[in-house]
Amino acid sequence: MPAEMHDTTNGDDPAAGAPEPELSDSLKTFGAVLKALRDEAHLTQEQFAPRVGYSPHYVAKIEQGKRFPPSDLAPRAEDPLGPVASRVLTAAIRSLRRKAGLATWFHQWANIEEEAVTLHAYECTVIPGLLQPDAYIRALFDQRLPPLTTDQLERQVEARQARQQLLESRPNTQFSFVIEQALLERRFGGTDVARQLLDNLLEQGERRNVEVQLMPLQQVDHAGLDGPFRLAETPDNTWIGYIEAQDTSMLVTDAKRVSAMHQRYGRMRSQAMSHHASASRLREMRGAL
Repeated sequence: MPAEMHDTTNGDDPAAGAPEPELSDSLKTFGAVLKALRDEAHLTQEQFAPRVGYSPHYVAKIEQGKRFPPSDLAPRAEDPLGPVASRVLTAAIRSLRRKAGLATWFHQWANIEEEAVTLHAYECTVIPGLLQPDAYIRALFDQRLPPLTTDQLERQVEARQARQQLLESRPNTQFSFVIEQALLERRFGGTDVARQLLDNLLEQGERRNVEVQLMPLQQVDHAGLDGPFRLAETPDNTWIGYIEAQDTSMLVTDAKRVSAMHQRYGRMRSQAMSHHASASRLREMRGAL
């Protein structure tokens, strides 16, 4: 059955007085890992804390999953816990930071993205997040309503940039994007943003595992009239669908519904311009700016 989640974004900094984030499985898991590594080193929280430059209270909050671990925790922990433990913490913090700033309702799909062997996305409202250059990301969040604070905007930008590492870190994952040409004609954010966007689409489209197709402005037959959606193939070759709009999301796991989404995506790939024709169109648009 499909699962639907809606919530608000939570984040945390090691600064005094920062609000505690919503307890999450990922934060609690990280805390459990840190505690296990500390116990393995035969250190109490009171002994470990000064050796990494934090208070015992702050370490306790991290281990309880009530504080987001600071980015320098892993290198600080190398001396008291050892190099292997430091590498474990580095990898765990990197995974967490991909989700920091992501909306809570997006976390479940973000986890699926990181393990998928195939990812498909159709977008008619905004460029897919994995293909957004920095200027486009900032323009999006700058116009977010209700408005974001500067700190919130920076966390959102950082999280999206971290997600985009999937294109490089998952070379065996096949990425396919069908994007409405109208999104590029809009020149959202201005000419400079549009130029960076076109450059990035061309650059990412050169990867062997990335295919970018444009849906023409004029298209008599169009299988995507029900709106944007994504599909992911898991490592066990199960397909899952995903839909989001207006700060809500829905995972689609019902086999019949996922099959219907698969049929629509397949039809759209045949209706859109080919990958090579799309690249030619992108270069033409880039030259016209």
